[in-house]
Amino acid sequence: MITSESGPRRLYLMQVATMIVGPLTLPVPCYLIQTRDGKNILIDSGFPLNFQPLPNTPGLQRIEHGKGVIEQLAMIGVRPSDIDILICTHYDDDHAGNHGAFSNARFVVQRLHHEVASAGHPRFALTRSQWDQPVSRYQFVDGDTQLLPGLDLIETSGHVPGHQAVLVHLPQTGPVLLAIDAVAVQTHFAADRSVGPMDADGAGAIASTRKLLDLAERMHPSLIIFGHDGPQWSALKQLPDFFD
Repeated sequence: MITSESGPRRLYLMQVATMIVGPLTLPVPCYLIQTRDGKNILIDSGFPLNFQPLPNTPGLQRIEHGKGVIEQLAMIGVRPSDIDILICTHYDDDHAGNHGAFSNARFVVQRLHHEVASAGHPRFALTRSQWDQPVSRYQFVDGDTQLLPGLDLIETSGHVPGHQAVLVHLPQTGPVLLAIDAVAVQTHFAADRSVGPMDADGAGAIASTRKLLDLAERMHPSLIIFGHDGPQWSALKQLPDFFD
């Protein structure tokens, strides 16, 4: 068990929207970590307000917006200005649509991902106004990084270059692995997984999945949360409840 005066104390899960893809309903999540020394660390920020897919978006039929990240944070008394760190797992539309609202936050992102997006990759153009902030606001990381005691960033390219998953060590629950889009659904958490239609690099996605499988074998997380797994998310504690 990892304990530290600056380490994680609580983990909140927020489902801020639902994507309807054929017969599937896929949750769109954000996460909040509160530390022992009073820091608020947000992971991702959901779709832009009232965002709907273009008519020719493959597979995605519609988006059902729930309570957005700002509204859900308000339920536990957290204002946008209270967010100290925003961990950017990647800049896809459903993960980076409201970054600009968190004006006091330091952005933490893999350097590779930010460079690819900043060079004009069209996949991240829609949310550019949100993530393209002054460089002084960024903390760039290169590969696996301990952000603070009990909070680790795991480089998991494949879905996009420079994607990162998050490993949170909680006082009571123990290690919780947030796979984000490195493994979007539990059925893909296998060495011989299939490649998803949104995975930019299939071989990289498989390699990152194997990396997380190895991490799970070594760390024995008490919970692995997959990025868009509807059945799993329907059974998880969500804000205002929390894992501690």
